[in-house]
Amino acid sequence: MNMDALRMIGSLVVVFGLLGAVLWGLKRLQLQTRPGQPGARRLQVLESHSVGPRQKIALVRVGAHEVLVGVSPGQITALGQWPVDAEAGDAPPLPAPSFLQEVRRAL
Repeated sequence: MNMDALRMIGSLVVVFGLLGAVLWGLKRLQLQTRPGQPGARRLQVLESHSVGPRQKIALVRVGAHEVLVGVSPGQITALGQWPVDAEAGDAPPLPAPSFLQEVRRAL
């Protein structure tokens, strides 16, 4: 191998090493945010299940509510919503417009 090939391989290793270090650092910064701190995420996808080739349902936590949403290529529809502390069957689903208000506040 000539010197140019070795230099190119060495440069490639350095670039991939720097990329890995940056990605690792970003992941560490993301893990350090705690609920209630500025920058903490208020939107979490708890579970999702595929119901068709391009459709799925997802259970999403937004603030103090859990929301069941239907997701298709062209739209996302809120199917039901309830407070986080409510157990299944304890509280009736809340209307979907308040879900949209929570999402707007979270963003």
